[in-house]
Amino acid sequence: MKKNSVKNRRVNDEVMRSLSEIIRNVKDPRVSPFTSILECEVAPDLKTCKIFVSVLGSDEDAKQTLEGLNSAKGFIRSELARDVNLRITPELRFIIDDSITYGVEMSRKIDDVIAADEAAEKARLKNTD
Repeated sequence: MKKNSVKNRRVNDEVMRSLSEIIRNVKDPRVSPFTSILECEVAPDLKTCKIFVSVLGSDEDAKQTLEGLNSAKGFIRSELARDVNLRITPELRFIIDDSITYGVEMSRKIDDVIAADEAAEKARLKNTD
């Protein structure tokens, strides 16, 4: 099975949907309620799964959530096995994805530069009058 085959995409989508629901029900207090699954990459042989997780909040919240998810990995995997009918239940690996935070910060920087350019243009026009 190719990495981006239709079957692999369907497995990825189904695992992501299921994991989103399972993680919402994890009782570990370290897992933030503002945790979302951005992407799941199940290997073509179904043995491993990379789960990209985003946590709304500070870096400390993300670190705590990652610890909580790694601690509950066995529970999450067993629930995944119950929910998704796969030949092999993949070994889970959680990875913090800070791309949303990065995007927000870059957008803020762009807005700051645009505001500075507009202020400089107004000052230049004011000085020429």
